[in-house]
Amino acid sequence: MLTIKALCQGEFSTYSNSEQIGDLIARSDALVWIDMVAPTAADRQVLHTHFNFHPLALEDIEHRHQRPKIEVYGHHYFIVVYGANLNADLESIGLREIAIFLGKNYVVTVHAEPAPELQAALERWEHSTESVGSDLGAVLYAIMDGLVDEYFPLIDAVAERVDVLEEKIFERFNRDALNDIFTLKKDLLALRRVVGPQRDVFNVLMRRDPPILPAGSVIYFQDVYDHTVRVLDSIDIYRDLLSSALDAYLSVQSNALNEVMRRLTVISTIFLPLTFLSGFFGMNFESLPFHEPLAFWFSIGIMVLTPIAMVLWFRSQGLSD
Repeated sequence: MLTIKALCQGEFSTYSNSEQIGDLIARSDALVWIDMVAPTAADRQVLHTHFNFHPLALEDIEHRHQRPKIEVYGHHYFIVVYGANLNADLESIGLREIAIFLGKNYVVTVHAEPAPELQAALERWEHSTESVGSDLGAVLYAIMDGLVDEYFPLIDAVAERVDVLEEKIFERFNRDALNDIFTLKKDLLALRRVVGPQRDVFNVLMRRDPPILPAGSVIYFQDVYDHTVRVLDSIDIYRDLLSSALDAYLSVQSNALNEVMRRLTVISTIFLPLTFLSGFFGMNFESLPFHEPLAFWFSIGIMVLTPIAMVLWFRSQGLSD
C-alpha cells in the first residue's frame, strides 16, 4: 500500500498515483512524505526509478531484520529504526522494523506491517503544522518522537509484569513464574538490542552531522535522545530486577526443599530408634516379650516414650514444629 502526502505552499494534498512522485520531488516548494506498507517488487522499482536510491539500501529493505543505523548515500540518507508494542496476547513484545529514506525535500518510510505511530505522526504533521513545523527536520522529528513515545507504555506494562512475577514468587510461589521470568528477560534483551543502537542513530542526528536537516530543527532530536536514554535505563533496571527475581525464585525453591528435607530427617531420626527397639525385642529369645506381660509392656513403654522424648528435644532445639 502506497500513501503520498505533499505539503505545497502551506497546503496538504494526497496522491495515490506513483507516477506523480517525480513531479512532486522536483518542485522546490514541496515537501513530500511517501509511506509504503508491505512494499511489492513494483513499489521497490518505484523507489529505484524516481529516487535512484543506492542498491545496498534497497537490498536492506528487501532483507529485513537490519540493525538500527544511519547511512549516508550521497544525495540521501538511509535510516533503520524500530517501533515496539505489546502483542495481542499482552504478554510478549513485538518489534516493527521501519526504514526511512531522507532526501532534500522528501521522506520515504517503508515497513512490512502497519505502524500506528507513523500514522499518528502523519496526522500530527498534517493537522498541526504550526506545532510540528513544515520543514524536513520537523517531519523526521515527528516520526522519531512518535516511535520513542510508544516505548513508554511498553515499559509500564513490563513494570506491571515484574510486580506480578514478584507476587507469584513471594506470596504463593507459583512454579510458572520461572518460565515467565525467562520469557520477559528474552523480550527485554530483544528490545535492548534495538534501543541501544537506536540511541546512537539519534545521537548522530543530534550532532548535526546530516547537513540535509535544517539547523533549527536538529535541536529537537535532543528531546528524542533523552527519551531514548530513559527507555534504555528502564530496560536495564528491569533486567536487573528480573535477575534478582530469578535469584529469589531459586532461593525460595531451595528453602522449600530444605524445609522438606528437614522434616523428612526429623521423621527418619524418630523412627530409627523404633526400628532398633522393635528389632531388638522381636529377636528369637527364649522368652519373647509377648510371652511375658511385664517384658511386653516394658518394650511398648520404651517405644512410646522414646519418640515422645525425641520430639520434645527437637522442639527445644528448634528443629521441629
